[in-house]
Amino acid sequence: MIAAFPRNPSMSTEIKTRAAAGSQFSQDHAQLRQIATDVLAYARAHGASACETEASEGFGQTVTVRCGDVETIEYNRDKSIGVTVYAGKRRGSASTSDFSPQAMRATVDAALSIAKFTASDDYAGLADEDLLARDIPNLDLYHPWQLPVEDAIELAQACEDAAFAVDKRIANSEGATVSLQQSHFIYANSLGFIDGYPSSRHWISCAVIAGKGEAMQRDDWYSTARNSAELETPEAIGRTAGTRAVQRLGARKIATAQVPVLFEAPVAASLLGHFASAVSGGSLYRKSSFLLDSLGQQIFAPLVEISDDPHISRGLASSPFDAEGVAPRRRSVVSQGVVEGYFLATYSARKLGMKSTGNAGGNHNLLLKDTGEDLPQLIKKMGRGLLVTELLGHGINMVTGDYSRGAAGFWIENGAIAYPVQEITIAGNLKDMFRHIAAAGSDILRRGSKHCGSILVEGMTVAGD
Repeated sequence: MIAAFPRNPSMSTEIKTRAAAGSQFSQDHAQLRQIATDVLAYARAHGASACETEASEGFGQTVTVRCGDVETIEYNRDKSIGVTVYAGKRRGSASTSDFSPQAMRATVDAALSIAKFTASDDYAGLADEDLLARDIPNLDLYHPWQLPVEDAIELAQACEDAAFAVDKRIANSEGATVSLQQSHFIYANSLGFIDGYPSSRHWISCAVIAGKGEAMQRDDWYSTARNSAELETPEAIGRTAGTRAVQRLGARKIATAQVPVLFEAPVAASLLGHFASAVSGGSLYRKSSFLLDSLGQQIFAPLVEISDDPHISRGLASSPFDAEGVAPRRRSVVSQGVVEGYFLATYSARKLGMKSTGNAGGNHNLLLKDTGEDLPQLIKKMGRGLLVTELLGHGINMVTGDYSRGAAGFWIENGAIAYPVQEITIAGNLKDMFRHIAAAGSDILRRGSKHCGSILVEGMTVAGD
């Protein structure tokens, strides 16, 4: 038997009770826990010096309405057992979607067989025992949405209707979607860690097309949350999508210029993503990052403050432990523009001669502190330049930091929107862009793992005609 770390009994009971109440899971918490325990016991009995496993299940419902008619109704149900075994410093992994005892044993046997033929790796192994989570906070991540498909259709139709009602020039739709997703899992390893929890994620989205012929413009909006009660209303989402599409009508090209670029919040989050990727352990030890040896270095403008917070209640990237059972903590990763932390899992940390930061699986809620200005104030502050509302393509070299992407948005003159623009390219280098961040907006979006407002960058090349 695997001896579990001590837990908060009342918290564990509450989570299990909520997961069971009205649940559509085919396996309950106790059953997943037993599966994980059996996997570890079988692996140890058949020669594994160490092992870890995750048993998970998820299901969801997604409805899409287009031009008032139901286009798709999708139901998904997934389950998986993943196993990693170690024979000394040799590692083997296998997985199955069959929860039967025979399939479980066959999966462990496959992992053990793979381990026999892999090369020994001195950095391989389970997480350090002293870093494993022992106190599991309740982060309020599970809010099942009991939504009959008929009601989901009505919500999607209301969303799309609100978009069409914005302006008669909205001529077509790519659809409005309502989706609910729920899952739960147990992670366990042979060091004695065993725990897991349920979670949920729901969203409503809408994308519409304004104009006709070559003058058509498309835009969208969406809202996502753990708790459906925290979603924007379908009508608000539809109105926003419709308004954004209409505002883009009459877009034109512009002459090539060197000007400030203001990344609107929905696309500004991608800049945080590039940073997180560049200082992740895999990129660093493979030397495939433009931010090698950046710890302690001034990489951003002094106004930039970024933190990684795993413990935000109902946060979309919150978790009480990472994919290896390591306890994460809230920490500063950039202070006054200086990089103070990387994003490390156990293997990459060992390769770098460091300790895991609890980021197996990626960053948690990455928070960019704002400098106090909202979007209209940032537009006024910029004076003349480009407001980017859409990015196209993936022209980013993560080894050199070179950045070149197609874009659309609005030209700014005298601190106000002059006209929409399209078919342009913005270019620079991410190191230069980070150093020349002039402001971080207070219009913060929290619909993913990157929480930030609009970001103003001085002096980029905008290529048009």
